[in-house]
Formats: sequence, structure tokens, C-alpha cells
Amino acid sequence: MDGASEFGFELRTCRWAEREWEPPKGGAVLVARQLGTKRRRWDTIVLECDPEGLRERARFGPDRLDGDLLDVVRHAPGEWAYYREALPHPGYPWRYVREAIHRAADREILETRKRGNRIEIRRKWPYPDWLRRVIAIENKPDLEASAARVLGDQLEHDVALALADEVWVATRTTGESVEPALLEDLPVEVGILAFDAEELSAEVAWHPRTLSVAEPGTRIEERPTGGRGDSSAARFEYVPGEEKVETRLEIAERAYERGWRSYIDSMRPDCRGFELRPAGAASELLRPHCTEKEREQTASECSGSCPGFEPEPPAWRGRGWPIEGGPGKGCRRLLEERRRRQRPDL
Repeated sequence: MDGASEFGFELRTCRWAEREWEPPKGGAVLVARQLGTKRRRWDTIVLECDPEGLRERARFGPDRLDGDLLDVVRHAPGEWAYYREALPHPGYPWRYVREAIHRAADREILETRKRGNRIEIRRKWPYPDWLRRVIAIENKPDLEASAARVLGDQLEHDVALALADEVWVATRTTGESVEPALLEDLPVEVGILAFDAEELSAEVAWHPRTLSVAEPGTRIEERPTGGRGDSSAARFEYVPGEEKVETRLEIAERAYERGWRSYIDSMRPDCRGFELRPAGAASELLRPHCTEKEREQTASECSGSCPGFEPEPPAWRGRGWPIEGGPGKGCRRLLEERRRRQRPDL
């Protein structure tokens, strides 16, 4: 099928989740891709959000708030106060807090003033409680035995740490009475989606368990490598629930900024051969297509090092110049507009 690569499968999974995912208690859904921590990156992330909180989040702008900025805006007082008295001790030098305060002031999301040599701060708006749940989805269109073994280890880490509320595997549906993914050695806590990438539809082959994200988690540092007969000890550490809450919010902020259509940021839409085309039956999904390769390309293929790269002709780039630009800029505007729709009140 067109888009048989994991990248094409991933884009379709994101669009399906954006259109079909229904939070248990209603609410808004925000979808992003290729996000996580320095130890673990997930293919697709679904954020279940409080609708009103998501609208209030727009006050802070489209760019993410990193950990330092979150420490400032979440604890900024409603009345003027010296920043060292208003904010909890960060656990690192105060000079980094001052840098974050200046960055927040530059973004106009925090009020500051100087009284003598003291910097005082006051919040502009309360930071909303907009995030309800985090859903992690691993995309494996072809779950053969070797891929399942590697994926099984990754999913065991996810379940032990419990950073996401639910963990899923999305794999291509086979139409068999028993999906082969059910026969693989995957953690029972992980859900399985049998996904039809052409029709943009999915069926739940196995329901996941809800993980205890508020409780301490276990980070597996090292495990025995000698097979089933290896009885040597594993190395692990406990992660406090409070640390997990902070990490989840930082991931959510990055997802808010990027969304899943940001794949175009690492591709070359200014190439003569780059196009956005409807994805078969999923006509509302625009996927990248390369006229040079005559197929859907991946993000890694469509880069500055691609031997088939050819800049847009000057006549294309001059259309509507200097406002509209060429077709490449039009592709960026279109995907940015569709991303903006998912972030209300921006």
C-alpha cells in the first residue's frame, strides 16, 4: 500500500486519533508525534484535555513552556512579591530562575518590576489545569517476531515507569479471527489497536490497563541480557510521583507547541518535487508525496541531503511575492492552519 513505511503509518495513526479518539469523560484531544524523555520517545501521543483549560492555555502563546518557565508561571503570586519569597526553592541556583523570569517577561506572560535590587513578580493569569491524561501509542505496522521482542522490552519500561496513563500498540490489521499481535509476548497492561491505514479506521484487539501515574514508578536502568536462564540482578530506580507529574506536563507543553503536522519542519517543501496529497480514502489527511521518487517519502529521505532535491523555480516562488511565496510556503501555511485549529483561541 502507499505509505507502507512506519512514517506514513504514523501520520495516519495521528490523524485517526485526532478524529476518532473519545476521552472517557469527554473533552478535547491534542495529538503529537515523536515526543517523550531523553530515555524514551513515543511515536504518537494523545493528550486528553479539559476544554476550558485548553482555551486558557492559549493565553500563554503557541510556544511551549519549558520546565524553568513552568516553575515560574505556575507559582507566580497574584500580588507583587520578591521572587525568592514567592517561588519554591527550585533545587538549582537562583540565577537560572532569574533567567526564566526575564524570558517569561519577554514573552509577556509574567509581570516584573524592580524595588531597589530586588526583582518582584506578579502573575498575569493563573496557569490552567488543562491536562487530564496522556496516552502513548507505539506504531508497528509489521509486528514480526524480531520487532515484537524489541518492542516488548520498551513497553515493559513504559509500564514499570507509568509515565503515561495508557500505553498502546498500533499495528496493521490482518483481518484474521485472531490478530497476530495478540500472540506476541507483550505486557498484558498494553492495549492493541488493529489499524486499517487506508480506511483510517481501527478496532481494539486488546484493552489496556490504566497505569498509576500519580504513584512512584520504576525506571529500569539495566536488565539481565543472558536470556531466560540469566538470573543476574537488574538495576532500577524509583521515580517519585511528583517528578512524573512535572515530566508529563513538560511533555504536554511540547506536544502543544508541535502537534503532529510539524513533520514538515524537518522536510523540504521548497523542493520542486514536494507535494501534499490526499491519502486515499482518508481524503482529509494530506501526506507528503515526492514526484521525483513517485511515492510517499519519509521525513529522513526528504532532507537537504536528498540527491533528488531541486529548488522551486523562481517563477513559482514569485507567485504573490512577497506575501504568499511559492507552493512550499503554501504547504507550510496549510499545515500550520490545521494545527492551529486543534489549539482553540490562538
